[in-house]
Amino acid sequence: MKFIIKIILSAFILTSATTSFAETKDCFEKLNRGIFSFNQGLDKIIFKPVAKGYSYLPNIVQKGVRNVTSNVSHTVTIPNHLLQGNFKNFYNDTGRFLINSTVGIIGVFDPAQKLGFKKIDQEDYGQTLGFWGVGTGCYLMLPIFGPSTTRDAVGKVANSLLDPFYLTTVGDQTVLDNNFGDSTYYMERGFDNVDFRAKNLKSFENLEKNSVDLYATVRSLYLQKRENLISNSFTSEDEWKNFK
Repeated sequence: MKFIIKIILSAFILTSATTSFAETKDCFEKLNRGIFSFNQGLDKIIFKPVAKGYSYLPNIVQKGVRNVTSNVSHTVTIPNHLLQGNFKNFYNDTGRFLINSTVGIIGVFDPAQKLGFKKIDQEDYGQTLGFWGVGTGCYLMLPIFGPSTTRDAVGKVANSLLDPFYLTTVGDQTVLDNNFGDSTYYMERGFDNVDFRAKNLKSFENLEKNSVDLYATVRSLYLQKRENLISNSFTSEDEWKNFK
């Protein structure tokens, strides 16, 4: 884990100083396309079948899973609202997290919504770096995790290290990278991604059928999504708002 972090940080320092989304280069395109093909293979034999099975579960179960993972995401979103100086959203999501974690039974239910604490866009450390003017660096296709940039990859490291399911307490010490922290973190992320994949089965099928170059289409969608998230220019009608 530490070795991977060092590689990502080195790439980030070398490539992300000034680049913008419009200038984002696919510096490792040949490698990225290979990883993309690998991910597509995993999707066909593992993720898509699992997502199809999950889609047959009762809506109330799917909604509960969605609510729990959304509630957990507040532990990343809340500090990033603060880092970006968005105090209104900071107070809103803090209220949502406290209410849903208690009255909502660890987030299974969403009573906060009825009390006026609206569900708003998630924020992460990659978005905060972009908010403060850090360039995107090179486009990256990560194994399993999918599209990213060198800047967003650094943000993903921060997102994971500060995720409560990744942090585990042993005695009075908070420990990273032990087996329990790893397994619970990846289980949480897995449920979130399966839920997303299940909700977008038809959309992904249409994307695959209608794209001349699926790799290039995914790259374009991802970079556009990240730009819109940082500028807060998404609308509720944007089909690929939650594209991962």
